Amino acid sequence: MAPRNKPRNMTDYAETARTFRWQVPERFNFAADVVDRLAREADGPALVWTNAEGEERRFSFSDMSRLTSRFASALAARGIRKGDRVLVMLPRIPEWQVAIVGCLKLGAVPIPSIEMLTAKDIAYRVRHAGVRAVIARGAHAAKFADVMDEVPVRLALGGAPGFEPLEAALDAGDPAFPAAEVAADDPAILYYTSGSTGQPKGVLHASRGLFSWRGSAIYWLDLGPGDTIWCTADTGWSKAGTSILFGPWSCGAASFFYDGPFDPKERLRLLETYGVTVYCAPGTELFRVVDAGAAEHDLSRLRHTVSSGETLNPAVAGRWEAATGVPILEAYGQTETLMTLLNYPCEPTREGSMGKPLPGLDMAVIDGAGNRLPPGAEGDIAVLTPNPQMMLGYLDEPERTANAHVEGPEGRWFVTGDLGMMDEDGYFYHRGRNDDVINSAGYRIGPSEVENALLDHPAVQECAAVAAPHAERGEIVKAFVVLRRGFCGDDALAAALQDHVKRVTAPYKYPRAIEFLDELPKTMTGKVQRKVLRDLEKARAAERKVPDVARA
Repeated sequence: MAPRNKPRNMTDYAETARTFRWQVPERFNFAADVVDRLAREADGPALVWTNAEGEERRFSFSDMSRLTSRFASALAARGIRKGDRVLVMLPRIPEWQVAIVGCLKLGAVPIPSIEMLTAKDIAYRVRHAGVRAVIARGAHAAKFADVMDEVPVRLALGGAPGFEPLEAALDAGDPAFPAAEVAADDPAILYYTSGSTGQPKGVLHASRGLFSWRGSAIYWLDLGPGDTIWCTADTGWSKAGTSILFGPWSCGAASFFYDGPFDPKERLRLLETYGVTVYCAPGTELFRVVDAGAAEHDLSRLRHTVSSGETLNPAVAGRWEAATGVPILEAYGQTETLMTLLNYPCEPTREGSMGKPLPGLDMAVIDGAGNRLPPGAEGDIAVLTPNPQMMLGYLDEPERTANAHVEGPEGRWFVTGDLGMMDEDGYFYHRGRNDDVINSAGYRIGPSEVENALLDHPAVQECAAVAAPHAERGEIVKAFVVLRRGFCGDDALAAALQDHVKRVTAPYKYPRAIEFLDELPKTMTGKVQRKVLRDLEKARAAERKVPDVARA
């Protein structure tokens, strides 16, 4: 059983928070100022990769410096310039890091995207962001058929019709390509995240964000040279950026990267075989892994386990610590802000708490006028701006950006959309969301995306998608459906609707439960009341004694 190691980076939270001052440089290029610098001054392991077939590849920082230069050179040779947007749709393979950091070296803006995206999802991103280059595996190239004429540069790993082979482009690239000069407020990376209405939001971050996100890696992940972190987030999520790439490499730590299906027993074997020191996984994953025989494996090098994206069931946390000797420290963040509330190795945890603010951030529970509320009072969890972690804004949506903020006596607050309270000692607690976004196993799902897919089926007249509490996944998508005349709401149709949604949009968004109704609850003006349905599911879950544990 692994003992709990003493924290390496912070021993006194209160003192660190009191004295912390941001020291963001005027210019910062992650590729040059982290990867290339480490290659010159402290070269060491940067990435260890393996897959389900047992293949293995290892990369030092100097390897990554050369490869990312080749990639940047390849893009530049094809006309991509600083500020151009590049959609990177790759799975958990080393070419993902090469492409993301290679874009940054050039000053281009990568758009990390998961491979589960459909052709419709891709077309929206390409057009909304004005994408000028795409990087994908050849097996997924067909998804770009509708936008081929709109994207001048197309590179495919393994090759594909209408795409240049990525391998050949890298081979011909310049391993000493000079990095672009990037100002702290220059756009650096663009993430898409689901909202409660409409299409996904484009969240644009500046280079200062890539610099400042190291804070969570230092104080929460507690990383440094010699560490190997395994964060299992998918490559399209901002969590992958902070805990697989930007955070660990800024601390000189190596990332472990596994491309294979989720298998709890295999997770444990890999943790043991590769001597992982820090394991970062959502509560849903830890729920499964701890019951797969954690105590039977030698996890003596594992000194730290963290979780975010959803509230961890206390029973799972207890079983994990009993089996490994390592507690689980939870954290909270958003695509717009990245990690903001965290539990730290040097601080005692409190059951159900999201933790305390990251040093350098001023956070509070506020009312609608932007006033801080006293301990124990419920309100909106908010972050005082400006701060370097914050997004530049929602891409080309100034009104939406403005509506996400509120002016108060102390300044401008970014309102997270989560409700909570703070206790007398500064610990924050989640009390639900004030919008309709569904958070299932760490995936944020906009209800309108599910509803639009369902409405595309000829049997569906009306529908509403809401979060339903679930013991293992935190929440699942549940759809309430009103059928057109002539259709029968049976199990066969429910399965057909689920399959339909998987085809129309990214499969993780499909409704895992469907209930047929004669009519949906609506306001006097005819607007569907999702809250009524959501509250109904919460009441049903309470009767079944399903814990309400999900949060953003």
